[in-house]
Parts: sequence; structure tokens; C-alpha cells
Amino acid sequence: MTVTTELRVQRLPHGADLPLPAYQTEQAAGLDLLAALPADDPLTLDPGARALVPTGLVIALAPGTEGQVRPRSGLAVKYGVTVLNAPGTIDADYRGEVMVPLVNHGAEPFLVSRGMRIAQLVVAACLRARLVEGPLDETARGTGGFGSTGTG
Repeated sequence: MTVTTELRVQRLPHGADLPLPAYQTEQAAGLDLLAALPADDPLTLDPGARALVPTGLVIALAPGTEGQVRPRSGLAVKYGVTVLNAPGTIDADYRGEVMVPLVNHGAEPFLVSRGMRIAQLVVAACLRARLVEGPLDETARGTGGFGSTGTG
């Protein structure tokens, strides 16, 4: 069973002619975000470089949800291009333009052009914590941290 929520979207002038984000398959978790760069001014991401790429969209997430900006696996595997702070969080009360911080971990320059699918937006339920100070329950793992459960 697929659970849906309404996502209100507003296109900004520099993204007005681009398609809205879309799921690429029936069971896809993320909507593909597109680069809203000028058609005559693509962005070259040199190896090791990072840039904030506009999407031309403002969104209004439902209360109790968040938007997670995640890398596209094809860009990561083929070119080493990924979302810098993956997953980036868009709070439900944010009303600025959705921007994607891309980084090129690859060995070659990467060209980002207008309308290119650059990231995914996953809308997820978001719980808020009510902090309760006091002693914690014991667990079998205890304070075992990084690598404490083995390597395989």
C-alpha cells in the first residue's frame, strides 16, 4: 500500500518552463529534481569542486514531514557526483528555493546543464522528540561504538 501526502509546489521564474519533479517508476521513493540553470550557462563542476544548484522550486511540505535531498545513484557511480550533505533536510516550514549542493568526487570535470536530473527528493514522516532527562536502560551492546559488532 502506498501512502501519499500533498506537496504544494511553486515554480520560480527561472524554472517556469521545466517539468515538475516526477517519480520515474511506479515504486520509486524519490522525485527527481532538475537543475534550473540558464540554458546558455551550464555549470562545470571540476574534480573536488562543489556548487549550489538551483531547482527553480519552492515547496510547502505538510506538517510532520520533511524533504530529504538525496544523490542520484547513477551520477554517483558513473561520475562521482553526489549531494554534499546527503541527505539534506528541508524542514516543513522552509519556503525558500530548493537548492542542491553538488560535489564532484570524480576524476573528470562534470557538466551540469539546464533540466538535468541532479538529485532526488524523498518526502518522509518526521517525528519530533520530547527530551526526558534521566538514567538510560541497559542493552547488550552498551557503549560499543564504531566497529564494535564486527566487520562481516
